[in-house]
Amino acid sequence: MTVQPAIIDGREVVGAQTLDVLDPSTGQLLSQTIRGTAEHIDAAVAAARSASHGWSHTSTLERSRTLRRLADLITRDREALALLESQDTGKPLSQARADADVAARYFEFYANAIESFFGRSLPADGGFVAYTRHVPFGVTAHIIPWNYPMQIGCRTIAPALAVGNCVVVKPAEDAPLSVIRIAQLALEAGFPPGVVNVVPGLGDEAGIALAGHHGIDHLSFIGSVPIGSVVATAAARNVVPVALELGGKSPNIVFPDADLAVALPTIARSMLQNAGQTCSAGSRLLIHEGVRDSVVSGLRQILARTSMGAGPDDPDLGPLISAKQRRRTDMVDRALDAGARQIVGPGDREVPAEGFYFPPTLIDGCDAGSEIFREEVFGPVVATGSFASVEEAIALANGTEYGLIAAVWSKDLDVVHAMTEEIRAGQVYVNTYGAGGGVEYPFGGFGKSGYGREKGFEALGEYCQTKAIIHKVTR
Repeated sequence: MTVQPAIIDGREVVGAQTLDVLDPSTGQLLSQTIRGTAEHIDAAVAAARSASHGWSHTSTLERSRTLRRLADLITRDREALALLESQDTGKPLSQARADADVAARYFEFYANAIESFFGRSLPADGGFVAYTRHVPFGVTAHIIPWNYPMQIGCRTIAPALAVGNCVVVKPAEDAPLSVIRIAQLALEAGFPPGVVNVVPGLGDEAGIALAGHHGIDHLSFIGSVPIGSVVATAAARNVVPVALELGGKSPNIVFPDADLAVALPTIARSMLQNAGQTCSAGSRLLIHEGVRDSVVSGLRQILARTSMGAGPDDPDLGPLISAKQRRRTDMVDRALDAGARQIVGPGDREVPAEGFYFPPTLIDGCDAGSEIFREEVFGPVVATGSFASVEEAIALANGTEYGLIAAVWSKDLDVVHAMTEEIRAGQVYVNTYGAGGGVEYPFGGFGKSGYGREKGFEALGEYCQTKAIIHKVTR
């Protein structure tokens, strides 16, 4: 079996130690990667630093063209990348295809956006000229999660490269394969050696070495709250700024006038996508008491007919990423022991014997203060609660430490405006659910969901600093 390498300074690097990458659909060995060390991280950071001056001083036009070439290569290899992502993460093949399309779109979008990312002319007294410039940080570090490695990798790398940074990427050990392949395509696209570096490895080895490295200038992390706190602390010791996108317990909020024919399939998709292993999954369902029975019954019917299977077979629902992740679903048992009621879930259907599967699960009658109502399961599980008024709905929606996204289902504009004004979340949808939304929409959270913004034009500002230049005119 070929060991997948690190990409450092334009070269493929292997090492004495390797990591096994398992196929979540079977639990069997899929591939192996190099087990990156602190020394590999040192080499990658040094390569990025060496390339930094040249890349930051490359013309905006040439940077834009290079990003476009990478977008074209991702599109060219769409099917191969999608299959690799489906095998590596377990997600249905159609979802992996969508991830490949979005990955290409990030490079297209930022290739266009960088050409209109201007500084500003500032008001100044007579005799002065003042303006701002955007200056790249230099070397940016990116720690990528296992749930959307290709899409999230490109979402953070593309804007960083666009403004002139060089990047060092540590993909998740559970699903590193597509990120390595993107780095290989970046070399084919013409990115100079050292501009894009990828080091696979364990979080507590390569990951923490990168987060605490004195040679990085900015860190982007997407993952859990506990690990986010660890890496942010490591970066803070070197006074390195950090963008964190952590987690969520995002609600769908259904009012009596909601169009259930549209809402229910969308709500189901919001909690089934990538087997619920999505920071912006619709993992809470808040239902007005007037339509509670209709919503619960309708969603139960959808979940009961959800197909399960291996990702490349393109079912509705694939496996969880690992046996470790499947153990998090013990939260369902604890909820039932505490008095909640399972509408559909474990025991109601046969699941594949091999792999890390968990059936779609709807838990009703959850107390607003309960674990399953407040904490991430990161599986295909939705917990319900009910309300009688707009005020109660707002209190329930804001009743967790997270604030990533939310959706309001109502045709009443007064209700919609009241809800969107008061919900504490980085994205709020009305009569739809975006699971993070499009490339153009700023994405990030309130509270324990993190800080900083990705996607959209705002992401360019995350990866550079503003320099103000004030010139006294002497003639």
